[in-house]
Amino acid sequence: MSESRPETRNAGSRTAETRTAETRRAEHAADTRQALVDTARRLFTEQGYTATGTEEIVAGARVTRGALYHHFKDKTDLFRAVMEQVAREVAEELISIELSHQGAGAWEEVRGGLSAFLDLCVVTDDFQRIVLVEGPTVLGHEAWDDLVASYGSNLLADWLTRSIQEGAIAPVPVQPLTRLLIAMISESSLYIARAEDRAAARAEMGEVLGRLLDGLSHN
Repeated sequence: MSESRPETRNAGSRTAETRTAETRRAEHAADTRQALVDTARRLFTEQGYTATGTEEIVAGARVTRGALYHHFKDKTDLFRAVMEQVAREVAEELISIELSHQGAGAWEEVRGGLSAFLDLCVVTDDFQRIVLVEGPTVLGHEAWDDLVASYGSNLLADWLTRSIQEGAIAPVPVQPLTRLLIAMISESSLYIARAEDRAAARAEMGEVLGRLLDGLSHN
């Protein structure tokens, strides 16, 4: 039985070492990027976009300024990544809640999702500050609309379309209805976030929103 040549074994060893080194570099890069996003998320929530400087972000993330500009073009690009993460987390949470109530009609899913969203608003601050308050100003309304569509309004429009098809609500144009509901829940979120008693504000807003949604329902 022939033995492997030393140069063959060495080449294989070098290949494995190269792959390990590449994996470690990729993991380090991912960790650096996430540290920047996490730090920026905290600071943007606490202080706002304008009051937060890049030097404060890199110091909090314990990385260099070069690392920041390696991963992001500028502070606005970093903000976009933060907003995407916050919006995605909220969307995933709501989808998870809805999946736990499979079997309900589409309109019940809509109402359940809106109720769950109001519940989240009681215990979160970053969604309201980053997505609703800072987002349109920092990114511009067109870019903000695109992000909201990706993580919220498109899903809501699908639910509303199914609700109409199932005969649960009146057959009204879906896109205007989606825009109106997004506007209502955005204002609801801000109302709750700014209240001294968030639980009470959530209950009040839930009652008002529920009555408005009743008006769309087919009894």
